[in-house]
Amino acid sequence: MSGTPSTEPQSNEPQTYQHRWIDGKAIDLPVGKVVCVGRNYVEHAKELGNEVPDSPILFIKPASSLTDISTPLHLPTGQGEVHHEIEIALLVKERLHCADAMDAQWSMAGYAAALDLTLRDLQNTLKEKGHPWERAKAFDGACPISGFVDVRGISGKQPLEISLQVNGEMRQQGNNTQMLFPIFELIAHISHVFTLEPGDIILTGTPKGVAALNSGDVFVAALGNVLRVEGSVA
Repeated sequence: MSGTPSTEPQSNEPQTYQHRWIDGKAIDLPVGKVVCVGRNYVEHAKELGNEVPDSPILFIKPASSLTDISTPLHLPTGQGEVHHEIEIALLVKERLHCADAMDAQWSMAGYAAALDLTLRDLQNTLKEKGHPWERAKAFDGACPISGFVDVRGISGKQPLEISLQVNGEMRQQGNNTQMLFPIFELIAHISHVFTLEPGDIILTGTPKGVAALNSGDVFVAALGNVLRVEGSVA
């Protein structure tokens, strides 16, 4: 047998993820859980035929779901369509437990653009059976995310837009004023359910326009005029 190491790509191996600023510099925070919010945009709830909630729908992705959005995405195969859901993400820098909105605002380190990748066919099957969604939402690589922009560089007085173009076509576009539950009130609510630790990430919901990603797709995710990142599907 040859002693030459295999050069075949190990696409099934999870990548080591570290929080980074948008310029690539590492952020000195541990990698924690990802707390996600479902149906926080009315039009997205409607496009999937879901009821509009009267309180936040919360679920968690593990740290192993995190991956750099600018590296080629390796999607699960043989489990139906994988949908993109572009979201405004925030990085927690200080522990939050039963906080108020002001505490939540001062406890964030930065903003990023993230994809909540969803095995839509599997999720629909699980929902029909009354089962949890984790198999469809929490797989390795299910949360591609950009580098972070310091919160001090984001105005809290102006709408913050999130958008996703796929193969040159605008697929999703929305802003935080369209959210059912505003960002910092939402984070405060989450802290009454799950204690938020430094290094945790919060995904705040997706606007309408979710659709399938396919091999060879190229995309551009943007957060207002402060962040723009390109990515592709392997």
